[in-house]
Amino acid sequence: MQIHHTAIVSKKAKLADDITVGPYAIIGDNAVIGPGTKVGAFCLIEGNTTIGRNCELFTGAVIGSRPQDLKYKGEEVFLEIGDNNIIREYSTFNPATEEGSKTSVGNDNLFMAYSHIAHDCVVGNNCVIANNGTLAGHVTIEDKAVIGGLVAIHQFVRIGTLSIIGGCSKVVQDIPPYSTCDGHPARVYGLNLVGLRRHGIPKESIHQLSRAFKVLFNEGLSPKHALEKIEKEITQTPEVSYAVNFIRNSQRGIARSCLKQ
Repeated sequence: MQIHHTAIVSKKAKLADDITVGPYAIIGDNAVIGPGTKVGAFCLIEGNTTIGRNCELFTGAVIGSRPQDLKYKGEEVFLEIGDNNIIREYSTFNPATEEGSKTSVGNDNLFMAYSHIAHDCVVGNNCVIANNGTLAGHVTIEDKAVIGGLVAIHQFVRIGTLSIIGGCSKVVQDIPPYSTCDGHPARVYGLNLVGLRRHGIPKESIHQLSRAFKVLFNEGLSPKHALEKIEKEITQTPEVSYAVNFIRNSQRGIARSCLKQ
């Protein structure tokens, strides 16, 4: 264990033997930090925070501080961060707000500088959140999503798997899986073809997704009627079925097409 002599580390914290803690970092009583994790200079880790294996926290990251929610009155809440996450400079991660609940972050994610993960959020695996990406409370980011710099995401919004959102976008409704979105508010511009190909999605499924997106976004149908048509006329590959179920279960509604209708 390599702990800089200026760091303040609680004797109650549960730390793996091979972690590294940089200058002036502070680690609180209830922190749990897994093997191979590196905590950079001036980082703060407090609250009921668990950090997994081989994570790297860069200068000034604030992890587990009190949620920014006026409803919070000191309940016992949690923050769980998985393995192999990179958390860059001055990012902030908050725990949940209701008694016994947690904010959850998966594995193999990149959070660039000044990212904010608010209370009660769920972030999956292999996601990228670029500089100043901001999640409000109760946001869900599914696996392999890419969030551009300076993107702000409204509370309770869901970001679908393998979607990509352009920088500076304002996201107020759910972003469909496999889509490319951008704008104020964010609109759908089509499939995330680069991401789909990069992650080995079969050509046939990409073709069927393309057909489904044309029905959903270009034919002027309501989401309900578009989904009915997709299920009747388009081959239900796993990706098409997933997109249909995601949209059907949307609570905030989905981002619409960039095309005027």
